[in-house]
Amino acid sequence: MKVPFVRRLWVTISSAVIRFYASILNRFEVVGAENIPAAGGVLLAANHISAYDTVFIPAAVLKAHPWQMVWAPAKEELFRNPVIGAIYRSWGAFPVKRGRDVRAGKHLGSLLQNQKVMLFPEGTRHKDGKLGPGNRGVGKLIYEHHPVVIPTALSGINTWEFMKGQQQGRICFGAPLDFSDLFELEDVKATHLLIVERVMSAIASELESNAN
Repeated sequence: MKVPFVRRLWVTISSAVIRFYASILNRFEVVGAENIPAAGGVLLAANHISAYDTVFIPAAVLKAHPWQMVWAPAKEELFRNPVIGAIYRSWGAFPVKRGRDVRAGKHLGSLLQNQKVMLFPEGTRHKDGKLGPGNRGVGKLIYEHHPVVIPTALSGINTWEFMKGQQQGRICFGAPLDFSDLFELEDVKATHLLIVERVMSAIASELESNAN
């Protein structure tokens, strides 16, 4: 997908500002960015604990791979305000309707052919930091399009202590997951569940490693 230079310039500059704010003022640390492929379809599957997740993940990716976009589906309510919606869109977000959105699903599949996509398998935020179950639809998406899946774990950015610079936040990009055994199974719900369970297990492992 061809992205206008002005848009890529805006994202690159604004992400640099966000990284400065996060790393200098809030001691935010990025671990494992070398695990993110430079090219090809990549799915960054992350836990969701704060509204800041949606800007810190792209900012971290852009530090490792400048001038690239990180696309992300977002609930359509966020785009009702034209100004706020324009800002979200400029960063690569696109609206998704609640329930089954066939059009958004096709767009996601198209992006995963050669772009980087950020997705929260839980489907909602867990402000307490606890990891919820993954959505089966994410497993189906992975089964159908075979992107490189990077388990992504965020911690520490869901507290006031982080906002005040009194607690360190962290994002950890794990090694790409192997689904070759599951891709040999039938295209059914049970297979999709096994895939998303493996994703969530990997995110949980990264969170546990971060806590130690």
